[in-house]
Amino acid sequence: MNTMAAIKTYNKVRVESGVVAADPHQLILMLFQGALLAIANAKNEMLRKDISAKGAAISQAILIIDGGLKASLNKDVGGELAHNLAALYDYMTNRLLIANLKNDETALDEVALLLNDLKGAWECIRPEAISTSPSSSAITTRQQTTVTVKPQIINVQSTSSTPQSASVRHAMSAYGGV
Repeated sequence: MNTMAAIKTYNKVRVESGVVAADPHQLILMLFQGALLAIANAKNEMLRKDISAKGAAISQAILIIDGGLKASLNKDVGGELAHNLAALYDYMTNRLLIANLKNDETALDEVALLLNDLKGAWECIRPEAISTSPSSSAITTRQQTTVTVKPQIINVQSTSSTPQSASVRHAMSAYGGV
């Protein structure tokens, strides 16, 4: 077994083990990280002019966003927030398609920025029962009453006091989500 094959096998086992041991909150974080990694790979392949690898990486990012992040939304329970996130995920997949067709690095960067903003917001709502850092307890205690996280369900009872980033607001308004 060559070194690259061994590394790929190790990474596959590590990811599979992480998924089995992860709570629902961590699974969503893993989806964000996977999509961001796929976009970074797509950008690298775009710079190297490897069209096939770029397309595969963008397809992987689209699959994670559409088949993972968007599919995990429960629009009946999540209300307006879930609908807005679904629209934002649709916008991201459209931007990724454009990035693939036109070799548009700017579109890749835009989607990566949006995903990073959402990932940061998701990290802030980590349920206190799972949180291990004492410094985050003030944040999770305040937000625990407004956000309930369940497997494949986002139940939002009121909006967070944390303002959306300008890039998320811009993308959502451009797509008609807000």
